[in-house]
Amino acid sequence: MCGIAGVFKLENAESLVQQILFAIQHRGQESCGLAVRARDGAVHSHRGMGLVKNVLSPELLAQFQGDTAIGHVRYPTAGSSNLLNTQPHAIDLAEGPHIAICSNGDIINYGEIRARLEKEHGFTFKSDNDAELIGRLIAFYHVIHKEPVEEAIFKTQHELKGAFSSLLMYRDKLYAFRDPHGLRPFVMGHVDYQGGAQIPSQGTVFSSESCGFGIVGAQMLREVEPGEIIKLEPGAPIETVRRGEKERRHCVFELIYFSRPDSLCFGELVYDVRNKIGAALASRDHDLPLGDDLVVIPVPDSSNFVAHGYARARNLPYEMGLLRNHYVGRTFIQPSQKKRDEGVKQKFNPLPAYFPGKRVVLVDDSIVRGTSLRKIVRMLKTSGAKEVHVRIGSPPVIGPCYYGIDTPTEEELVANRMSVPDIAEFLSADSLRYLDIGDFSSILKFPETFCYACFNKDYIYPPQDFGHKLNVPDTQRC
Repeated sequence: MCGIAGVFKLENAESLVQQILFAIQHRGQESCGLAVRARDGAVHSHRGMGLVKNVLSPELLAQFQGDTAIGHVRYPTAGSSNLLNTQPHAIDLAEGPHIAICSNGDIINYGEIRARLEKEHGFTFKSDNDAELIGRLIAFYHVIHKEPVEEAIFKTQHELKGAFSSLLMYRDKLYAFRDPHGLRPFVMGHVDYQGGAQIPSQGTVFSSESCGFGIVGAQMLREVEPGEIIKLEPGAPIETVRRGEKERRHCVFELIYFSRPDSLCFGELVYDVRNKIGAALASRDHDLPLGDDLVVIPVPDSSNFVAHGYARARNLPYEMGLLRNHYVGRTFIQPSQKKRDEGVKQKFNPLPAYFPGKRVVLVDDSIVRGTSLRKIVRMLKTSGAKEVHVRIGSPPVIGPCYYGIDTPTEEELVANRMSVPDIAEFLSADSLRYLDIGDFSSILKFPETFCYACFNKDYIYPPQDFGHKLNVPDTQRC
């Protein structure tokens, strides 16, 4: 999972992109970068390992002043971390380095397309990253096949399999485009929007999530539609040049875990969805007796609103019994199990002297491997909780994600190896209950437009395609 940001024709675009990236830092903490079109037309870029505020410092931004910029925050979905795989990427064309691109998602036919470009057309890749592949495929159609850049993007969109929300700087233009199924969120806003049908390109901003707009004083306009290509050029209104939408399959896990609660994602208020998930869990939990000793506690922060919805539905006290160290990043998106385990120990601390004699409803968003939640349950019992009842705001995760979220192989997913009672025993929980996949029909406005493949293995593309996903060594995606 990653996050992207873009600004078109605004002074100090590099600083505005940095601010948007800071607002969506939760989508990736491994590395970040930006590319800026300077006033002389040249494209300058900087990429680095680490957090936005450290890599894109005010001193650095002062060297990259321009009016159009794109940026990226990243966590890897496979392989080791290195600078070559950070984004944005600059793609050298025959007439000069006019393309800069960043993208959020995962391309499952990456290996097949890269091999063709390398072996048949002599392309050289500098990274193992999806965004570079997208940029080079666009360059292939534009430079070698002499297609207009809009047509090159369109052909690229429909050759790629997987998820991608992307921004492309080309000369004095900026293009925003999205995969035809709209798997990953992608929204457009405007800083100086005054209403009316003809919205000027100048002042347009893009973000993976709408929570990135408030920090720069922008108003959200709408989503970039699935399969849409938006062109921004100086002196012209925002223009949709192509549409190629297929069946919508938005990632439901964005609403469950990844997106910030104050975002509007796929037409849903994230905090509202999570409150409804909690209420749905509570609606079937009447066999758990109430009492003065029963409290509801979230695993912060992604489960806070789920736990709040549960507590409100059952008229139970909602307590922040686990304190989170916010200087530790999101443990789910760490690239190794060892780092995830270390992160859990550093990240959570129980309230002292609070748990003795308490029965705890512990609410979490999901169980993937189960190892992190196991440590938390044992932490609460060691702190004196007499019972811990685990409630999960999603169905059992039984299928790996191939579209940009780092879920492991089927064998590593605990729900594929154990029954619900066995998982409860593994966690040392007194009971365990999941959300049912059918609950989404009442939680979401348009439940049929979402991808639930991690819960039911109903993938968009045939499973045999996934064997070609990682055909290069030491792959580093997103």
